[in-house]
Amino acid sequence: MDKFNEIRSTMFRGRRLRKSPALRDMLREHEVRVAELIYPIFVVDGDDVVEAVPSMPGVNRYSVDRLEPLVDEIVARGIKCVLLFGIPAKKDAVGSGASDPNGVVCRAIRTIKLRAPELVVIADVCLCEYTDHGHCGLVHEGRVLNDETLPQLAKAAVAYAAAGADIVAPSDMMDGRVAAIRAALDAAKLVETPIMSYSAKAASGYYGPFRDAAASAPGFGDRQTYQMDGTNGREALREIAADLAEGADLVIIKPALAYMDVLKTASERFDVPLVAYNVSGEYAMVKAAAANGWLDERRIVLENLRGLKRAGAQLIITYHALDAARWIKEV
Repeated sequence: MDKFNEIRSTMFRGRRLRKSPALRDMLREHEVRVAELIYPIFVVDGDDVVEAVPSMPGVNRYSVDRLEPLVDEIVARGIKCVLLFGIPAKKDAVGSGASDPNGVVCRAIRTIKLRAPELVVIADVCLCEYTDHGHCGLVHEGRVLNDETLPQLAKAAVAYAAAGADIVAPSDMMDGRVAAIRAALDAAKLVETPIMSYSAKAASGYYGPFRDAAASAPGFGDRQTYQMDGTNGREALREIAADLAEGADLVIIKPALAYMDVLKTASERFDVPLVAYNVSGEYAMVKAAAANGWLDERRIVLENLRGLKRAGAQLIITYHALDAARWIKEV
């Protein structure tokens, strides 16, 4: 008994600081702010379109003329930033719709900026939604071309920035695209437009629902020759370093939950804003489990977001943003 008392007198008692909600709140090391959430929006050509994405419950595609009520809701929830993806009516081999000044994304940017000038608008820069083959670059004889794709990406980035996008976000994973886009923006006197690069983007099975939403599944093969092998953590850090050297201002790690080790290591190595993309498959799994009563959606979503913040994310792109904004305010 004396020995036990001796041990008891010196043992660590972490529970002392967990005994009440007030103490737990006071001592919480990481918390997610609504201002750190980025909400993705799918915009489509057409009129009067609000179309549900079956594999992503709660997520819709919107035509530009139906964006204003959504923008009002986003602003009312306190969300500061949106990320735009466009689905054009027509596609071609070179993705020419991506850089059309009157294309769906450019029109959406102008509409959002008129409705809510204070909202930060990020335009995703890629060709996959705009090509008839569904790949992120130009294709010749079944091969996705790198250098030949760069001018198309740069042209699209300039079109979005000229339309009013606050940030452009290349997601294609072509080598050298950040340098090409930076040079094109600077030449167009858009020096103040930041680049948020999808630097560590793995070829992942978590993207399935997004490809449904964006109608961007590749028509042949896959994207493993240009998106990263998800098993390679050191390669992810090399990709981030290369993009920063080329002029990236923020970098994205995608997917988020299965790649938190990359996020954590990047946060310790690079002194730049890191963005975690809580992708469509991660969203769909939570929604499906919650619909079946297998988990508490609110609790799991907030736990996931806090985990990403703890791992080093400064910003989080998530389809949960509208709900999460409400839940964060309720905590």
